[in-house]
Amino acid sequence: VQLTESGGGLVQAGGSLRLSCTASGQIFNTVLMGWYRQAPGNKRESVALLASGGQINYADAVKGRFTVSRDNTKNAVYLDMANLKPEDTGVYYCNAIIDGGVGPLEHWGQGTLVTVSS
Repeated sequence: VQLTESGGGLVQAGGSLRLSCTASGQIFNTVLMGWYRQAPGNKRESVALLASGGQINYADAVKGRFTVSRDNTKNAVYLDMANLKPEDTGVYYCNAIIDGGVGPLEHWGQGTLVTVSS
């Protein structure tokens, strides 16, 4: 299974961006898809996670500004980010727990850089 991300870039504070992530390969069941981020000098942290049953978990720092969604027909997950702040700057990683035939395994994308200027 491979995760491919797109949509990062440079945006001014208050602006919006949409990140996309598509899973490819042998996929029998997707347990969870979502997003993490890592700011310079910081640990990787959870941003928004969407379970197959519809449960969503957002980091407190992004509640009300970010929206995670899935398109199961495309094996895709999206992160719509609004009212971006400089502290949202970092590398955003797609994360998924997918059963490709040998049981649920965790997968990571390569990361996409989001830079928010003040």
